[in-house]
Amino acid sequence: MKRLKILNIYGGIGGNRKLWGDDHDITMVELDTDIATIYQDFFPRDKVIVGDAHQYLLDHFKEFDFIWSSPPCPTHSRLSIANIKAKVRYPDMKLYEEVLLLKHRFKGKYVVENVVSYYEPLIKPQELQRHYFWTNFYITPKEFQSENTCTVNDRERLSKIFGFNLDGYAGIDKRKALRNCVLPELGLYIFEQSLKEQKALI
Repeated sequence: MKRLKILNIYGGIGGNRKLWGDDHDITMVELDTDIATIYQDFFPRDKVIVGDAHQYLLDHFKEFDFIWSSPPCPTHSRLSIANIKAKVRYPDMKLYEEVLLLKHRFKGKYVVENVVSYYEPLIKPQELQRHYFWTNFYITPKEFQSENTCTVNDRERLSKIFGFNLDGYAGIDKRKALRNCVLPELGLYIFEQSLKEQKALI
């Protein structure tokens, strides 16, 4: 298997990437400087770029073999409807811009991940472990034994679930940073599913 060039955008502290190992060249893009610094500490071999992930994808998608995108989910989440005190906002349609770009322009394998939305998805995704996944490969269904982290408010419990210790960091909402993570086992499973197709093409 060749060494892949991987783009991981809106990477957060790296939940989806945590178990990928270091056999590939990984570039991560994150807008929040403090979060990007934490990611770099956890994954020192990755190239970390602080900037607009949506624009970076448009400018650089052709340079990569595999792309994982986890654009912001609050405007699509069921919680945004359930909370009657929440500010009413348009859904952020950058999500679908990225799905369409990758589906029609990208030659490699890709994943766009988001929450299960309060509306019927405009483009049909695959669904696994309370997430939507838009991909150009099939994800074999699998059950993962984990808590519903949307209902977990204890930071220590979240830290144990995701395997990240944020005790040494200040200036961030640690609970939010952890809850924004994709379960590492799920991130690895989907990455390995994409690799199966990559190998089949060689």
